[in-house]
Amino acid sequence: MNIRLRYVDTKSKFSAAPLAALLLTLIASVALPANAAGGKFIAHNTPPYVSTAKNLGTEDPAKTIEVSLWLYPHNRAELDTLAQQLYDRTSPNYRHFLKSSQIAERFAPSAAEAKTVQNFLESHNLNVVRVGPNNFFVRARGTAGDIETAFHVQLNNYQVRGKTIRANDRDPYVDGAAGPLVRSISGLDSGEYEHPAMQRPSGPPNQKAATTGLKAASTIGLYDPYSSVCFNGTKKESYSTNNDGEFPIVTFKGNHLNHYTLTSPGCAYTPAMIQPAYGLTGLYAKGFDGKGQTIGIIDWCGSLTILADANAFSAQFGLPLLTPANFTTTYIPTPSFCASYDEVEINIDVEWAHAVAPGAKINLIVPPSPFFQDIDEAEFIAVNYGLANVISGSYGSPESQVPPSIMDTENLISEIAAVSGISTNFATGDAGDFTQYGLAPTVSTPADVPWATAVGGVTLALNSDNSIAWQAGWGNNQTLLAQQGFVYDPPFYLGFSGGAGGGSSNCAFQGSNHNCLGGFPKPSYQKKLAGKYRQVPDISWLADPWTGVAILISIAGQNPPQVWQVWGGTSVACPMFSALWAIANQEAGAPLGQAAPYLYSLPAGAVTDIVPLSSKNNVTASIQESTTVTVPYTAKAVLGPLAPGTFVTAIWDYTIEQDAAVALSFGTDCAAVAEGVTPCTDPNSLHTKVGWDNVTGVGTPNAEAFADAFAPAPSDSGIKK
Repeated sequence: MNIRLRYVDTKSKFSAAPLAALLLTLIASVALPANAAGGKFIAHNTPPYVSTAKNLGTEDPAKTIEVSLWLYPHNRAELDTLAQQLYDRTSPNYRHFLKSSQIAERFAPSAAEAKTVQNFLESHNLNVVRVGPNNFFVRARGTAGDIETAFHVQLNNYQVRGKTIRANDRDPYVDGAAGPLVRSISGLDSGEYEHPAMQRPSGPPNQKAATTGLKAASTIGLYDPYSSVCFNGTKKESYSTNNDGEFPIVTFKGNHLNHYTLTSPGCAYTPAMIQPAYGLTGLYAKGFDGKGQTIGIIDWCGSLTILADANAFSAQFGLPLLTPANFTTTYIPTPSFCASYDEVEINIDVEWAHAVAPGAKINLIVPPSPFFQDIDEAEFIAVNYGLANVISGSYGSPESQVPPSIMDTENLISEIAAVSGISTNFATGDAGDFTQYGLAPTVSTPADVPWATAVGGVTLALNSDNSIAWQAGWGNNQTLLAQQGFVYDPPFYLGFSGGAGGGSSNCAFQGSNHNCLGGFPKPSYQKKLAGKYRQVPDISWLADPWTGVAILISIAGQNPPQVWQVWGGTSVACPMFSALWAIANQEAGAPLGQAAPYLYSLPAGAVTDIVPLSSKNNVTASIQESTTVTVPYTAKAVLGPLAPGTFVTAIWDYTIEQDAAVALSFGTDCAAVAEGVTPCTDPNSLHTKVGWDNVTGVGTPNAEAFADAFAPAPSDSGIKK
């Protein structure tokens, strides 16, 4: 093939971009064999980082890899229209959800199409290991070398955020008749989802830890009843250099955090506290506790101790025990061989879904790995076979790190779930807008897809009677005032240490150079929100690890093996909301389907709007540098020069192992100092406001009023119009 290039004046009315894209396609096609005629490039199937990440070299050609080819559904436009109608109160199709057989009949790829794809794979020396339910995907196994040949790609290893990830270097090409049938290919890259869970820290971070986010461990060996009061009044403290009265001397005062000491584990929330705080006890009194519903919790690998742990947790708080009648573990799409001790996410999800909806069944859905390929297939299989009517996924990955074709598959799965009357709920992440990772601001997928429900997070302060004192959008900054006989003069700004993910989808569509061109379109239920792309989150619940929940978990080698720990993150908020949605379904008396479309039109009182919050007792400080010089620090100066106008700060003094004091902020899902994270002074930073906001969505649920909003009127015959 001869290719002649012609100069194009970029200042003319013709753009060079389409020509460049055409040129790349032509050059790539030169390497294709003659029998590739009639095939197709699978567009946007390359991870964005391949153009910028360090290439560590080619994958071992003998390594065995599995890939899954997802086929185009039939009548996609009809599927989209039906999905909208099912959530439109004015439509005759409102809540007339489809059975799996009906979805297969109207929208599934045919057996003949799946066979064509099988033939393609087998003709390239790849062994078909399964055809997915209703022919939606075909999975095959082969060597890396054979896969490279089959799809005309090179598989390289790339260094991405400190990890080594395999990925294809270009979009794959599928030869012959199979090409037009394939919409995406998963498994070419080894991308993984991550759990957004954060443990309450055990001590102040050192300077190195402060740059990577605070995720230190803490364990309470023997159970001692936690306090519901995380903010116990105010306190004034002084620290001097070497603790002997030397200058400088720091004196500070303000709100005080009630965290563990030598004699008390401090505050952490238990079911007995959360249930009355959010109005769940009123629902239980009416008989609404999730009975007749099934919560599907997707967590990879599996836990060797979850049943024993969850039942000890349940016994402690008077919850029903988990038995084969109300608890199942389902291993899909293949058996898992990585189950172990100390699988924290599983304990969080199971124990707290059960704490909120003690009458619901739990199906722990366990894929064999966190790979996109395995998780997405497990979710699809669970949806197709109706393994749960609410699915909770405490996992995600930044949009800008995932191939657009994978995100499109995630959205298709959630859309099929929505048409089936199933809600797919996902955590929005614990790194704010992800600039903490050195990325441009973005959101987490699959929480970002229009047919999923995105669950963000808040800080929660309770009174001693378990009533809510206040809630703030979750986001923490820290300032170290003194540590081990050293007074920081000026205060040492540790900066952003975690917060709920949120913002606008902006990288679901990517250019030929993998640059972000735009996000998922804004769904109809968000029509009143600004912008044209999907906004995250939809709703929130407790997530701040500093005001976290207690879990019981077994630690290998620990004596006794079961210990209490305090955890937070949107990994906590997601199963809690999923459990409440199960209760709402029970009270409705009929499937409600996807939660998000309902959340923007709830009656007054169903949710609490989370707005900016401040305190008259925010932490202030003064540093005496000599007998004549004392430098005052206002609350804003203590937090950092880029602090927002409203926030809450409190003193955390840690004295068990090291004499130290930290000023910790709440309601700051951004950076109070210049550190590479979006500053709080930036108008595009994540922040709460009246109405929907990009930290908490519409707010937090008032459980009884929330579920009651779905109770059918007497004339509804089980379906609310």
